[in-house]
Amino acid sequence: MDQLEQFIIKDNKKLRCGYTTGSCAAAAAKAAAVMLLSQHPVSHIALMTPKGIRLNLSVQDIVIRPDWVSCAVRKHSGDDPDVTHGVLVYAKVTKISEPTILIDGGVGVGRITKPGLDQPVGAAAINRVPQQMMIQELEELRDDSEYPGGFQVEISIPEGVALATKTFNPRLGIIGGISVLGTSGIVEPMSDQALLDSIRVELNMLAASGAEYVLLTPGNYGETFARQHLRLDLKQAVKCSNFIGQTLDLVCETGFRGALLVGHIGKLIKLAGGMMNTHSRYGDCRMEILAAHTGLSPQATPSLVGRVFQSNTTEEALDCLKEAGIHTQVMESVAKAIHRQLEHRVQGSIPVGAILFSNQHGLLAQTVEAVPLITYFHTV
Repeated sequence: MDQLEQFIIKDNKKLRCGYTTGSCAAAAAKAAAVMLLSQHPVSHIALMTPKGIRLNLSVQDIVIRPDWVSCAVRKHSGDDPDVTHGVLVYAKVTKISEPTILIDGGVGVGRITKPGLDQPVGAAAINRVPQQMMIQELEELRDDSEYPGGFQVEISIPEGVALATKTFNPRLGIIGGISVLGTSGIVEPMSDQALLDSIRVELNMLAASGAEYVLLTPGNYGETFARQHLRLDLKQAVKCSNFIGQTLDLVCETGFRGALLVGHIGKLIKLAGGMMNTHSRYGDCRMEILAAHTGLSPQATPSLVGRVFQSNTTEEALDCLKEAGIHTQVMESVAKAIHRQLEHRVQGSIPVGAILFSNQHGLLAQTVEAVPLITYFHTV
């Protein structure tokens, strides 16, 4: 398998980059077209990615016929934990008389069944950038060889049928296989951008379905609380992970009229301090924020503030506040701070509300916008 000698440093670790299914599809299509015009096999094919990194990939499983050629390129994900690592991406290229490039998906490439994705309903799940890569390579090849006709390209990923069950594709309305993806052509290990791209896709789909308001949860805890305790239908829900600020940016960009955030206090408490990415590698100010808001209470003693500050978890800190009988007013103070920070992030363009809970103490607080926003979500 071809390894890419391109690395990134993340969390003080050197991680190898890989290349996308889109790069594999474009390389396989280019190799098949080269062999179709020459009627001779090639062992490697060069491909320039949109990121400006040049790939030299092995060509496998070659079948040459006078009017069509099929071959494959094996996907390499580098050090990224990608389910598509090692799969063969096939391209079958056929001569056609019209001087154009037609691209479609075969076995293992999903079909779009819901609006809001990169491609229209009914089309193969081959995104715009991989298609552009194929068109550019084949048009250059056609011009260089003075071939007057065009090409019909069919991309297939035989293992994609089984792999699709391990992806978000069924949830997104992509059936029958996986997607051919990639905006840069290169896979960066554990890429934040990849997760943000998936959040963007879910928001676009939700907007295309007619939804005007979105329910955001950092993860499974938030979804479970929203469903079981708030009795909210999750059809308008999107998981935003730690990327709360960037997800709100996407919500505004997509044109939603409002957003409601439901999350555990261990995550959302950080918003009160202006931390819009709640991952621990960006900082941990949970106890500092809780201690500061505890100190704002007239009933708080220095000893209580110290106990909150020294707590190991937010649940432990809440126990201290409940024993002192001031957990409600402290949570109200936190909610006001979160409201200010959320308003600042969206610049008042849309209403954004937040609901905080804990596993032990249940509903803790909600910002001023949460009550009117919750009425826009169906109940179960």
